[in-house]
Amino acid sequence: MTVQDIQGYGIEARARLVAEPPKRAGRGAFERDRARVLHSAALRRLSAKTQVMGAGTDDFVRNRLTHSLEVAQVARELGQSLGCDPDVVDSAALSHDLGHPPFGHNGEVALDAAAAACGGFEGNAQTLRILSRLESKTFAEDGRSVGLNLTRATLSACVKYPWARGEGPGETPKFGTYDDDRWVFDWLREDAPALRRPIEAQVMDLADDIAYSVHDVEDGVFGGWFSLVPGRIDVAAVHHVARDWYDADADDARLDAALARLQDLPEWPRAEFDGDRRSRAVLKSLTSALIGRFAVAAQHATIERWGSGPLTRYRADLEVPQDTQDEITVLKSIAAHYVMRADDRADTLAQQRELLTALVHHLVMTGDRHLEPEFATDLAKAPDDAAALRVVVDQVASLTDVSARLWARTLLG
Repeated sequence: MTVQDIQGYGIEARARLVAEPPKRAGRGAFERDRARVLHSAALRRLSAKTQVMGAGTDDFVRNRLTHSLEVAQVARELGQSLGCDPDVVDSAALSHDLGHPPFGHNGEVALDAAAAACGGFEGNAQTLRILSRLESKTFAEDGRSVGLNLTRATLSACVKYPWARGEGPGETPKFGTYDDDRWVFDWLREDAPALRRPIEAQVMDLADDIAYSVHDVEDGVFGGWFSLVPGRIDVAAVHHVARDWYDADADDARLDAALARLQDLPEWPRAEFDGDRRSRAVLKSLTSALIGRFAVAAQHATIERWGSGPLTRYRADLEVPQDTQDEITVLKSIAAHYVMRADDRADTLAQQRELLTALVHHLVMTGDRHLEPEFATDLAKAPDDAAALRVVVDQVASLTDVSARLWARTLLG
């Protein structure tokens, strides 16, 4: 029995869709997974995709790539503290946004509507499609692409929502696979408890929440969108966003208490941000304190509930205290109210959705004339109109914010 078997990653966890010959000694299967994600074209494209504010609009704010790198750092350390393989968690974190189309969540809305006839669009389902089909690395004997051919443990950790559309808990609109990728999904979920995520995926998800709750606030303050000085936040509006977007059950008392705890931290800013080095240092100290606060709270709660580990795969669940969840929700809601839902962005958001919708329509009408070679090949193999539409959506989703606008100018005038 190997060390990995002892730590909870046996033969089934290290299996790949297509068996591969042994590689050079000293490099494990999960290390190779991480290298494949790190060198993928899909990861590079994230550098020109929107995080909160448009990619390229400011030299300071995050784009999807820098956000993913920060998520990976948080996830790797938290996962390692629980006994997860750090490369599995790191790969999941690097991959978590690969399926995002141009213009972030706004682009998801547009493509979901445009792809209604082939099952809709979801960034997380698109991530699985990229990793297991669209990225060029490995082919099966029947000629079918299996993408990066990641191990089952790594691919499972990348699936934030382990169900197809309409199969999830409650009325969640989120899902993790399209119908025509179900064969991969069923393989990676073999013997997994229904609807349950491996702890590595849970760590990735929390790290994502931590990173964008903290860093979106940092970007918003730096960009002058809002102030964190006590008394300057529109608390009622933030609470409304919290219930509307993130937690319908969060009452004012819980949210007020969470904001009060955050503002009581010694690192919380007491003076207005003016952009000089001292105020930047104050802001950076806050982000460091918040990330540590949230990650340590989850680490301690998980070990208290499940023991010291190693906690891997389906042997445990990540425990996040309610107070920590509320504090993260408050931070996300501040950024959402002042940036994502700002009135002066409404016209821009509408234009972005119209652009992507028009691109999909035009590419459907023109066949393979404008598709990149890999997607033109997919289109030639499409058995019906729904499959052909999915190929077009794959093409548009692969574009960056910059290239989507360029395609629109070139093809649509």
